[in-house]
Amino acid sequence: MNRLFILLSFLMGVIVLASNYLVQFPFKLFGLEEILTYGAFSYPISFLITDLANRSYGKIIARKIVYIGFTVGILFSLVAFFYDLISIRIAVGSGTAFITAQLLDVQIFDKLRRNKWFIAPLTSSFVSSIIDTFLFFSISFYGTGINWITLSFGDLVVKIFVALLMLIPFRLLLGVVKAS
Repeated sequence: MNRLFILLSFLMGVIVLASNYLVQFPFKLFGLEEILTYGAFSYPISFLITDLANRSYGKIIARKIVYIGFTVGILFSLVAFFYDLISIRIAVGSGTAFITAQLLDVQIFDKLRRNKWFIAPLTSSFVSSIIDTFLFFSISFYGTGINWITLSFGDLVVKIFVALLMLIPFRLLLGVVKAS
């Protein structure tokens, strides 16, 4: 295994862990606590990692990075943060949404990889963010009294915005991140 593969796998696990923790805290700036959590800002970076892996290695290795990152992130999340029913639901929701959305991202990106450089990462991140957001929030918060529909829409808007921003590092890293 080369360093890039290990680095991307590790970063994926860190993003999952950080996002699982941060989703528990409302974003209180600008009065957005009813529609947004801090997890919305960190999670879209996982799509950047998946897309860079896909571009560099192809979909098979990108899937392996998703599986490794998923395993590391969920295991550490369960050990570090989860101690009540909501936390366990967050872990289940996160795991289900993550694996579904990331594997979908890999497939979409792979189908569109021959188009202009921005089409594959933008489209795959956009579609996968929608799936991820609604799976995560419905599994984690349905029936809890938390206004998960409003939170999911706020979260999705930020994810789409961050996905657009992630095009910058994606383009910059394309020349740097190459399979060895």
